[in-house]
Amino acid sequence: MTTQKRQENEENLMTMYRETRPREFFGEKSNTNHLAWSLLVILLALAAWLAVALATAENQRYALETRACQDHVFPTEIDTACLKQVKTRAHWWQHVGHALVHFGAPAASSAP
Repeated sequence: MTTQKRQENEENLMTMYRETRPREFFGEKSNTNHLAWSLLVILLALAAWLAVALATAENQRYALETRACQDHVFPTEIDTACLKQVKTRAHWWQHVGHALVHFGAPAASSAP
């Protein structure tokens, strides 16, 4: 009889504990979609990296077009050290904008 009463007391105590326990502890369950936010951060980082690469490529392309890095000793050669650090436009976004607007190969001029 005492073991049965002890089990009943234990069940009552456990029932009281379960009812007073909060359904979820703070941090136990998150309502944030971590996969979506992670993909967004990765895609933004990739877009930033591509914008930097595009700005660099357009800067070098424009430097070659305007002959800004022509070697002074050998006029037919290109100064590669100059090509790495030349600034042909005032801002990086000008390079990106020009590259996006003038996408593709330049139009071939047909001179008769």
